[in-house]
Amino acid sequence: MFTEAQLYSPVTTGVDGNVTVHLSDQHPGVHDPDYRARRNAIAALALDYRPGAPVPHIDYTDEEQQVWRIVSAELARKRERYACTEVIEAADRLGLPTDHVPQLDEVSTKLVPLTGFRYVPAAGLVPLREFFGSFADRTFHSTQYIRHHSAPLYTPEPDAIHEILGHANQLASPRFAAVYELVGAAVARLETERALKFLADVFWFSMEFGVLREHGEVRCYGAGLLSSYGEIEEFRHADLRPLDIHAMGTVDYDITHYQPVLYCAESLSEIEDVVGGFFETVTDETVARLVRVRPLRS
Repeated sequence: MFTEAQLYSPVTTGVDGNVTVHLSDQHPGVHDPDYRARRNAIAALALDYRPGAPVPHIDYTDEEQQVWRIVSAELARKRERYACTEVIEAADRLGLPTDHVPQLDEVSTKLVPLTGFRYVPAAGLVPLREFFGSFADRTFHSTQYIRHHSAPLYTPEPDAIHEILGHANQLASPRFAAVYELVGAAVARLETERALKFLADVFWFSMEFGVLREHGEVRCYGAGLLSSYGEIEEFRHADLRPLDIHAMGTVDYDITHYQPVLYCAESLSEIEDVVGGFFETVTDETVARLVRVRPLRS
């Protein structure tokens, strides 16, 4: 099953107070000392952030701004072609800048009037309970770093492009934002780690990699697809299965490859009824019963 720690480069603070982001050997920026120092500095700012304080501003470099311009333009074209109407219209209302990387408080200023969501900084991995639980207060923890300039259309980990062009465009929809809020409320009810992981996996196959049928086509709404230059072209070739909460919460999958199995809704209303309905009512007992009655499958 999904292990969120694999998604992010680990961040540690040494006894000397220095913050280090540990990039994998395959990361495009692993051999670039300037990029590594940049990642460390941005992570340190996020770790120093405290709720209620001003969100740290990042003085993005010319290279980072150029990466944003390239990816923003490419994903906008793909969004019009492959995303569902609800996302396209939400993105149009949100009106994210295409010429510069928006600061997180700039994203919040645009989002709050639409759905009440605001962005706060994250150095990298945020514990599941904190990350999902914050949705109840309409808060989204976002990274601020930008992928390495040598590969603008690829990233091995979520960066500001994913968090903003993926999630913010989704969160600009009141209907999707309401589902996120249900996730946050659910976390307050869950006590077991098993139930929390089940919820996270259902979220993965819906709000991250969800697709639906619209006007005779399969369209995407998941933030992971909306922010992936490559996978947004390929999701229609996946094994598309009906929404199935048990399967979404238990199926084995590899986050390092395009998802071979996706769960396709027949409409946005079905997402609200099935996925939203699960988040609205799930308890530890619900998950225990689902797993006990129907064994794990791949």
